[in-house]
Amino acid sequence: MQASRRNSLEIRHPGAVFTVIAVGVLVLDQATKEFVRASMVPGESITVVQGLLNLTFVNNIGAAFGLFPGRQPVFIATSLVVLFVVAAYWRRARPTEWPVVVALALVCAGAVGNLIDRVLVGRVTDFFEFGFVEFPVFNVADMAIIFGVGLLALWILFGPQPEPPTDAPVTSPEGL
Repeated sequence: MQASRRNSLEIRHPGAVFTVIAVGVLVLDQATKEFVRASMVPGESITVVQGLLNLTFVNNIGAAFGLFPGRQPVFIATSLVVLFVVAAYWRRARPTEWPVVVALALVCAGAVGNLIDRVLVGRVTDFFEFGFVEFPVFNVADMAIIFGVGLLALWILFGPQPEPPTDAPVTSPEGL
């Protein structure tokens, strides 16, 4: 039964799925940030849905959600390390299960989206603001990272467990 569940989660062309999701999210992230920078001034806020969602232009010099402001070199290095780790994992594990492929694509797209801002603009453009709760202003890249990490965490906790290799030596209890 576990094998049939695993097969139902596998995708045929994980590299293509990864690329389409990562590029799509990255384009959406960069397009929305450019729109905000071109049509709003920093600090400006536009109500989208009263009491629910505002577009508020914030220049973020910190990490996700404005944490640890002013440490751009650290954030650039962290983004590069994340991208390296994902690439190394992809090369070694060759994931085919859609939750893992989608999660890694989202994390990469978010990391690259905010990395582009840090390197080219010197700060990250944030603009989504909840009106119903006190929460930092964020962007599409931040959402991609959060959803990607969340999906990966759910997969690790609740996904099918890997089967032990069939060529592993079997140890009998009396041999211990």
